[in-house]
Amino acid sequence: MSTTNPNAIKKVVIVGGGSAGWISAAMLSHYFKDGGCAVELIESEEIGTIGVGESTIPPFLQLISSLGIDEREFIQATQASFKLGIRFEDWKQKDEHYYHPFGAIGGPIGAHEFYQCWLRAKANGHPSGLQDFAPGTVMADQWKFMLPFKAQRTLIAGAGYALHIDARLVAKFLRDFAEARGVKRTEGIVTDVVTRPDGGVAKVIMKNGHEVEGDLFIDCSGFRALLIGKTLDVPFVDWSDMLLCDRAVVVQTENVGPPHPYTLSKAEDAGWRWRIPLQHRAGNGYVFSSKHLSDDEARDTLVRNVEGEMLMNPMFIAFKTGMRQRPWEKNVVAVGLAGGFIEPLESTALHLIYRGMDYLLRFFPDRDFAPSLAAEYNRRMTSDYEEIRDFIVLHYCTTQRDDTPFWKAVREAPIPESLKSRIELFKAHAVLREGVDEMFRNPSWQSVMEGMGIRPDRYQQLVDTAPYDVIRQTLDQSKPMLAAQVAGLPSHGEFLAQNCPAPPPEAVAAPFKTVA
Repeated sequence: MSTTNPNAIKKVVIVGGGSAGWISAAMLSHYFKDGGCAVELIESEEIGTIGVGESTIPPFLQLISSLGIDEREFIQATQASFKLGIRFEDWKQKDEHYYHPFGAIGGPIGAHEFYQCWLRAKANGHPSGLQDFAPGTVMADQWKFMLPFKAQRTLIAGAGYALHIDARLVAKFLRDFAEARGVKRTEGIVTDVVTRPDGGVAKVIMKNGHEVEGDLFIDCSGFRALLIGKTLDVPFVDWSDMLLCDRAVVVQTENVGPPHPYTLSKAEDAGWRWRIPLQHRAGNGYVFSSKHLSDDEARDTLVRNVEGEMLMNPMFIAFKTGMRQRPWEKNVVAVGLAGGFIEPLESTALHLIYRGMDYLLRFFPDRDFAPSLAAEYNRRMTSDYEEIRDFIVLHYCTTQRDDTPFWKAVREAPIPESLKSRIELFKAHAVLREGVDEMFRNPSWQSVMEGMGIRPDRYQQLVDTAPYDVIRQTLDQSKPMLAAQVAGLPSHGEFLAQNCPAPPPEAVAAPFKTVA
């Protein structure tokens, strides 16, 4: 005879909607689809969600798959396009660019890692570039696309991909998904929070007087951090001394041509500018330092450089880089912006939402809320945030630019000790320190290091045991082979039109509410 835990969580309350709230609701509704735990989400149409993060990384597709959602249906419903990586322009120096591709770069040569073999070839004067062997980069640079798993037995199979998505349509899609699985949505604004004797949250009270009780509360209230910050007063760990940008201006525009299959990140005088093409429009933004640029100057720079007619008035977003010291405190777990924020240079915001919920499901408590579960959750989330922080700082601290006050300040900014040691290890011997379950793997670090001019002093001696002729021949043969295979692919626009065209949007999305 089976038994159930009489102390099990009976109700989860999610405070806030948007991407964070509805990803949380979708995951809970999927894994508790057989009952045992009610889920209620509170959100208000009066409160504007930020919703400008329209670029993802490959693990986001794992989330879609794990929920049993058809990828093609999701792409069409969210007006998505494909993303093979990120193109960085003017980051190392002006008029230079490089790619951070998803997926593999080359393949092992004998028993040796491709990167080590390539370093040996470079030491012997080989003319190739590292990205010549990255299928994601070669496809992105030619605006070509093919699903890698449909290109087995070719070099293209080593690529990875993610999506560019309309964040508002994603929230709508996942809301429909979650509500179909029993999630209750309550419209309204939370104005008061009632705590328990132990300091945890007992219930929230809404503007209309309605009260919502729960066992576990998920704070998806964005930068307001209504539960984790204002109620439980968990400190915020500020990283703005290492990452100087603190503001963004964003705008949506019409597409003026076929979409490129990468996120464009172009360094500017006081930060960087992005362009993300979807099937029905493009997202654009300028992330900048308010100490080095005024709002008017930032808006003018963005508007001057966008392609296509603007579909909304430019909107400003203020932010602070960092994270909550403890994302899980008592019976509250902060997910999304309430838990922390790192500028979207590597499109990690949605990933951190997914990871936060994935860890919560792994360490799901009962009503005793064992401190050891929260401690392990906080350790894992802190590790994720710090890894992403270090990877973002890497793009800045390796710049050779000093042509504006911002870039001079960037070069003087402190670097985390964890990143310093990683760079030193890489420089010394082309070795990368890898932690458990890290998001960015060796090809990512190698791509950015090489793109920003950081090349190891030497390769590993063991690579000398491989016949150099085999290494050279492998490089000489695979570079033109990959280029030829990519040349035969459809363009990204053609692939979308042939395989997953999104219907024309019924109407242009309403402009974002201004967040000053």
